[in-house]
Amino acid sequence: MSSPWSRTVSRRMLCLLTAGGLALTLAACGDGDNAAQSGGKVKITVTGQPPTSQPFERGVFDADVKEFEAAHPNIDIEPHEGFMDPKTFSAKLAGGQLEDVYYVYFTDPAQIIARHQAADITEAAKSVPHVNDIKPELLDNFRDANGKLYGLPTMNYTMGLVYSKPLFQKAGLDPDKPPQTWDEVREAAKKISALGNGVVGYADYSKNNQGGWHLTGWLYSMGGDIARKDGDKWVADFNNDKGKKALQYLHDMRWTDNSMGAKQLLEATDVQRMMGSGQLGMYMAAPDNVPVLVKQFNGKYEDYGIAGMPGGQGTLLGGEGYMVNPKASPEKIKAGLEWIQWKYLNPDRFEKHIQQYVDGKQPVGLPAEPTPDVWTGAVREQQLALKAKYANVPAQNFQSYVDTTSKIKGSIEPPNAQQIYAALDSVMQAVLTDQNANIDQQLSSAESKVNSVLAQVK
Repeated sequence: MSSPWSRTVSRRMLCLLTAGGLALTLAACGDGDNAAQSGGKVKITVTGQPPTSQPFERGVFDADVKEFEAAHPNIDIEPHEGFMDPKTFSAKLAGGQLEDVYYVYFTDPAQIIARHQAADITEAAKSVPHVNDIKPELLDNFRDANGKLYGLPTMNYTMGLVYSKPLFQKAGLDPDKPPQTWDEVREAAKKISALGNGVVGYADYSKNNQGGWHLTGWLYSMGGDIARKDGDKWVADFNNDKGKKALQYLHDMRWTDNSMGAKQLLEATDVQRMMGSGQLGMYMAAPDNVPVLVKQFNGKYEDYGIAGMPGGQGTLLGGEGYMVNPKASPEKIKAGLEWIQWKYLNPDRFEKHIQQYVDGKQPVGLPAEPTPDVWTGAVREQQLALKAKYANVPAQNFQSYVDTTSKIKGSIEPPNAQQIYAALDSVMQAVLTDQNANIDQQLSSAESKVNSVLAQVK
């Protein structure tokens, strides 16, 4: 995927296709001090440079490197293309090729910290401007059990409900009042599917680990969980009333209401294609899906709305951040944190960064790029005001989602997430392809598989 807003989606797809990613044994860390330090300058290697196939993002990144170096003449940045590739990350660690500042998914830090693969930045981060304005739950994802900090979050997403405003209108639903509960989703889906001509009311994923990913979102929305800590070990936590309730909703929409269509075993691109072609009413997704619908599937920004996660009891929280090589010198750690803060966590550059997107004819006003929602308090209000000022897409379409994100509990993915999702895919597939699937048996079987996966978590 090439659009700037599909970055999270594309990384997610890569992660989903590589089950177990960082669960692979991580070997010794790379030597972060090999980069030259001469003439009083500190040289650091950093990941995150977009590929040349993404010219807008690449141009912004390279311009930022030049501006940063001009403002920090004692620091040289050596950018490396790429983000997190689970297939090569372990080899880079073992081979001493790990950058000084490297990108991670939110699913990575706990394992990396446990294996001593990141520098402790607790003290150094105290001097980072605005660190206390970052959402605490996001910072906590980079802490160990003793509260020590090993990285900084730079982007996050929460799942919500993407919906088609034109189909809502055609079905007699208010496009400015999206569903707030799963019961309301079910009723809206029935009305939308009743339009006929192949229109589907609600769709969901069920293969390539994406079914398990979305089932996790369902559980969180109902105040449930996929896994929980039991003393020193993790155990499955979905073979219960909440798990049954989520699957019963899916079963009933698929078989009783026939509002999910006959074609199943779907993944993200299938559902996005349906939405982009005007054949789908709703699906669970993060805001970065909207530009994908426009850029890749011929949709229009004005046709889509985003609501908060139905149920309001919780949502799936994901995102990304940066950590520092554990062998980096104090000077490199300091320089690395200066880069992370200046580039990704800098309220003083909000307006300039937004202007870059406006000038590049990129959308502004979505609850996503160019200024991710990692903030609280006055900084968050500053960000929202600037987005509203420069909005070139109908920001009001996404207001329901924005209002919800400040109130709803976000929970990160479970440990060894991809292996768990692989086990849960079969549950989603059974319920959506077999009208007589035994939900209790499916949950019980998946529970055994997931407990085996969780037994590997250290």
